[in-house]
Parts: sequence; C-alpha cells; structure tokens
Amino acid sequence: MKLEVIVSTLNCTDYKQLYKDMNLDTDAIIVNQAEYSQLVTEKLNYESVSIYGMTFFEKGVGLSRNSGFMRSRADICIMADDDMVYVDNYAEIIQQAYKKYSDADMLIFNVRIHQNGNITKKVKKNSRVRIWNYQKYGTVTFTFKRQSILRHRISFSLLFGGGTGNGSGEDSLFLSDVLKKKMKVYAIKDIIADVYNEESSWFTGYNEQFLEQKGALFFQINKRFYKLLLWQFVIRRGKLFKGLGKSKFQLYKIMKRGGRKFADKK
Repeated sequence: MKLEVIVSTLNCTDYKQLYKDMNLDTDAIIVNQAEYSQLVTEKLNYESVSIYGMTFFEKGVGLSRNSGFMRSRADICIMADDDMVYVDNYAEIIQQAYKKYSDADMLIFNVRIHQNGNITKKVKKNSRVRIWNYQKYGTVTFTFKRQSILRHRISFSLLFGGGTGNGSGEDSLFLSDVLKKKMKVYAIKDIIADVYNEESSWFTGYNEQFLEQKGALFFQINKRFYKLLLWQFVIRRGKLFKGLGKSKFQLYKIMKRGGRKFADKK
C-alpha cells in the first residue's frame, strides 16, 4: 500500500527542508504557488522516498490540491498544508486503519490543532461520517483511496478556499461530493499530525463578509435546500456573531444575500 502526502504551500524555497520540517517519511508531492513556475524532482538520501516539487504561477488552494492529486500514483493520498508536523508513525497508523476498514473509500484522521494557545481535536471516536455530521472536518484530516476518487470524478472546488475570494469551503464541498456518491467514509480518532494554525489567508473575523461567504458555500452545496442549511448554521453557530449585534433572522438574511450574490455571478 503506497502512501503519498500532497502538500499545498506558498512561496517555498526549499522542498527538502519543508519535507523535514513536516516530519515526513513517505513519498510527497509539494505544490508551491509563487510568482514563477518550476518543476523539480528530488531524492532524499534513501532512494525509496522521492519529493516531487512543483511551483506554479497561480492562486487557489483547490487548484493546488488538484494539481498534486492529478500527478499522484499512490494507493492512498494524504492531504496536507505546510503548517503540519506529522507524528513519527503516521504511515503505519494510516496503513493499519485502511486494513481494518477495508471497505472505506476515505478515512478522516484526528489532528491536534494549535491556535491562540489552545489545542483542539476533531475526532472524538471512530465512527461513520454521514451527510449530517461532515462539515466539521478540514482537508488536513483527509486521506483517501486515489482510485475511488478518480472513479467518481471528484475534485476540489476552484470557487472556494484560500486564494479564491470566497473564503473557506473547498473541504466541505469535496466531502459533500464524496458522500453524495454513496462512498464510505470513516472518522478515525488516531492522531496523525499537529497543525499549527496561527495564521489564515482568508479569515478576517466573524463578520458580515464571513456570513456572506458561508451563504455562498451552502448555496453551492445544495441549491434546493440551502435555506435550511442557512437556518441550521444560524441556530448552531449564531453565538459566534454576537459582536455584530444582529438577531438570528438578520444573520440569516446576510447569509441569504451572500447566496444570492454567488448565484448571480454564476
């Protein structure tokens, strides 16, 4: 079972150093977005591991992830950002989990997220991921069988995520597409990495822009029932926006405005 880590980064000048900083020990494809283009294939001191580094003059995290995925030849793809540090035995953890859950098309693993002096985890217990509980998982938790994703013609959205102007959401859209195709997804509580999430290229606070971007995302996820998705978000997460001094209905209207703007652009 061949594993390959697909790393999205910006303005990287040393692929080997990034590989070491992330504590990787499997094959890796590093997709770097900068002001120039370059392709580099490098070998570490041991021949069994290769780093394929690509620099593209482009923006967008979805584009970055797709660029890496389309070049992978691995059995299992592991999605990563450059602010991650993997645990020493991450490859063994992932391989053992896929042996245990042999019917899985995709496994979501636990990571420790370090932010503002706090550490949070995303997976509390091993469980099946369903359409009603999938939105809490980010791309840095994703691993999947490459052939399963290719067979169902799934890719990361180019309309959402860092660098697109629409905030986050490429992860939710990807996982939503996977579940709509009736593919089997499990969340695994085993930790494979630490994520040092101290900066964001898109998050500027829980403001009206954030709400509009969420409205656009929910419209893209499900055009038929997106208004229900807006209401469930306002009910569950409305307290995050208390600084705006808005009622739940006003928060809903702002999100709906974002969905309408997105629809008009299309």
